[in-house]
Amino acid sequence: MNLQATFCLIFFTFTILFFFFSLSLFIIHLNACCNCDVCSAYITRSWTSQFINLSDWYTHLLRNSPTGTIHVHVLNNIITANPNNVEYMIKTNFDNYPKGKAFSALLGDLLGRGIFNVDGKCWYFQRKLASFELGSLSIRSHAFNIVVEEIESRLVPFFTMFSDNKDVVLDLQDVFRRFSLDSICKFSFGLDPGSLKPSLPVSELESAFDLSSTLCVERGMSPSPLIWKIKRFFNVGSEKKLKSSIKIVKKIANEVIKNRRKSGSGPGSKNDLLSRFMGTISDDTYLRDIVISFLLAGRDTVASALTTFFYLLSQNPKVSEKIRTELDRVIGSTLEKAPSFEDLKDLHYLHAALHESMRLYPPVQFDSKFVKHDDVLPDGSFVKRGSRVTYHTYAMGRMERIWGSDSLEFRPERWIRNGEFKSESVFKYPVYQGGVRMCLGKEMSLVEMKCVALCLIRRFDVRVMDVDRLRFAPGLTATVHGGVRAVVRRRDL
Repeated sequence: MNLQATFCLIFFTFTILFFFFSLSLFIIHLNACCNCDVCSAYITRSWTSQFINLSDWYTHLLRNSPTGTIHVHVLNNIITANPNNVEYMIKTNFDNYPKGKAFSALLGDLLGRGIFNVDGKCWYFQRKLASFELGSLSIRSHAFNIVVEEIESRLVPFFTMFSDNKDVVLDLQDVFRRFSLDSICKFSFGLDPGSLKPSLPVSELESAFDLSSTLCVERGMSPSPLIWKIKRFFNVGSEKKLKSSIKIVKKIANEVIKNRRKSGSGPGSKNDLLSRFMGTISDDTYLRDIVISFLLAGRDTVASALTTFFYLLSQNPKVSEKIRTELDRVIGSTLEKAPSFEDLKDLHYLHAALHESMRLYPPVQFDSKFVKHDDVLPDGSFVKRGSRVTYHTYAMGRMERIWGSDSLEFRPERWIRNGEFKSESVFKYPVYQGGVRMCLGKEMSLVEMKCVALCLIRRFDVRVMDVDRLRFAPGLTATVHGGVRAVVRRRDL
């Protein structure tokens, strides 16, 4: 009987897999009927012979496009690196370019009704609430104190311990993820995961969150949503893994909310954001979606930006020296004095270096919208109702027509005018988005990154090992495949 059951299971599994394979080929054939070079290269993955990242291939295509826009018909996706198109999408005709139901479906299982996955009244309510809280002086001061404490009590001792051991190689990406997870959890939920303690392995939450992010993005890379929806219906393959990982994330998020309910919440009871939100929102499922969205925003983006920043500094030691010179001038050469919030405002070159790093390696490489009504972009591209339109931030930072002939160079000086930092239009530099959906956490994230950068650059030399080009893994934020290995040495001060 057992043998028969095993045979039936194998036969059923083979039948299901064969069905998915056949369906995939059929859908790909339908979508790829244009037979254009771009779609053919995408389907056959022939682009991998020249480029290690899909984003680099898109950048190549966009640089060679007269309008800075391309069509990937097999994905029903129009991709642009044209600032005029970006301004039109996220400001001028904002209402016609929502996230859309198709996008919400891709991330809905993970993000639910969180702010990054909704439109309309739901989005407006969360943004208004978050804007009010994040804009308060007390919240910003609280966040600054948490970051400085986390740096001084954990991050610097962590680097110091490993700098004394010449045989140890750190994964910078893993370290910064642990640091940003601790910081965002303390600030948002009043919870200390203690993930930066050297003795602890990667937490269950981190592993589950990373896997969920990767698998959700892979949904969007499928030639048709029908493929992943059928897999989800039968609970097989990647969708089975996704369901399991999301279950872990939601379970932990629910526990955070439950514990905060027990300890008391509401305006004035605690400084963390969750307690403040609880004074307005009574639906715990809704709160859970907000918790998960804050984890995504606060952990992954900051960790990604810091990882690529130190990677670029390792390749450009002269920039590190200029930052140190500025730090000595503004803060002083002694390490005993911790930076103040006011000190950060005068660090123009460090501010420019961080912006320059995110120009080349934005934490979120692209952002997609789904068109409500037929439209024509400023560059003349026709977009049909229901189409996916993507502005590619990664590609925009590497466009010669936007940044000049040195667009591929890491040069913070391009942001300095008369000795001070000068920002660029958010429509040519949409790292923090722009228009109505401008990132509310922009200033807080820059403060956090400046604090980390100045504390580590003053004390340590960080040298990235054996990496000429970064290879990114699929994910909602830019994640370096295999991490970024580095050796750390204490500076002789």
